[in-house]
Amino acid sequence: MTTRTADVAIVGGGVIGTSIAYRLAQAGKKVVLAERYDFAAGATGSCDQMVSMQSKNPGIHLQLASDSADMFTTLGKELDYDIEYFRHGGMITIENDKEMAVMTDFVKRQRENGVEVDIISRDEASKRQKGLAKHLLGCTYCAKDGEVNPYKLNLGFAKAARREGAELLIDAEVTGFKMEGGRVKGIQTTKGDVDAEIVIIAAGAWSPLLGSQLGIKLPIKPRRGQIVITEPVAPFVTGDVLSAQYIVAKYHPETLKDSTQRGVQLGVGLALTQSAKGDILIGATREFVDYDLRNTREGIREILKNATRIVPGLKGINVIRVMSGVRPYTPDGLPLVGFVKGIDGLFMAAGHEGDGIALSAITGKIVSGLICEGKAYRDVSALDPNRFDLFAEKWSSN
Repeated sequence: MTTRTADVAIVGGGVIGTSIAYRLAQAGKKVVLAERYDFAAGATGSCDQMVSMQSKNPGIHLQLASDSADMFTTLGKELDYDIEYFRHGGMITIENDKEMAVMTDFVKRQRENGVEVDIISRDEASKRQKGLAKHLLGCTYCAKDGEVNPYKLNLGFAKAARREGAELLIDAEVTGFKMEGGRVKGIQTTKGDVDAEIVIIAAGAWSPLLGSQLGIKLPIKPRRGQIVITEPVAPFVTGDVLSAQYIVAKYHPETLKDSTQRGVQLGVGLALTQSAKGDILIGATREFVDYDLRNTREGIREILKNATRIVPGLKGINVIRVMSGVRPYTPDGLPLVGFVKGIDGLFMAAGHEGDGIALSAITGKIVSGLICEGKAYRDVSALDPNRFDLFAEKWSSN
């Protein structure tokens, strides 16, 4: 088989890998990307459409999401591809006093980070989104929230990367890494070797399996999310709708284990969007079940029970299919982006959990800056993968 030569070899062809390939090729780097299946075959093809500000922790997480959202406004034109990006705003539903207290603090901290988000009454929320339950105390609202078609986003990045000269290989599973001393020198794939001075692992939840081949223990765990898809219907969901319970499940999974409610144990929180074709996506669970990608009757039942409690207007709409994928969860909720100390030339870009779509645009820019210029456009030291001891038996923060 042919041995290719590149400046950078990228492992993973989802939105993170292809965004990076596009930006690096645009900067003049010779890039070869290897994807074991096809574009949108992993988490990118089994997620919702949200480009949400409100679901991000105040601080660097929220700042990057805001910067990425700004890029989305012109990204389709830049890629010369219709990614179906719309900025319709978004809401987080609040059902009780405890959630109101949590979201009041969350909103306060988000506003301190420069994001315009407010708590609105249930009556005002009902003017923006029909079908809401009468028991809601209110909702948060952010006009900057948007939606994008993940499949088209992935393909848009891939096509643009190829136009810039990147070689993207599909059905090319990485079977090993080429090493010379303490430096990575390329990758071995089912479509031949790639010699490269820099190797980027951008394989989402599967990144730890690759890292283990290099003797590193990545603090990334697969976290299953199940989603229900309905038949196409007339416009119903305005923007994106989340629940405060979704925020709790995302950032505080440890609080769920002692609950006696099965939906809570499964990490169920409302995540509601509608595609340009009219399908409504209803999610989602957050389950630590290793790499089990199966949908379960129990998970789907709890998703629909939760969704119709918060948005009773969904009742009567037919479900046509379900899907599931695994998010790359990290202990502190932040991705790993940067060079790995101890293996020269190895770069990590994984661990975005459920924010890969929203952070895809900015991740490509960050990685290109770190590799081509030695620095990113802003301080991203909080994403440094070496904040964890990657060569220890157990993860620990440095």
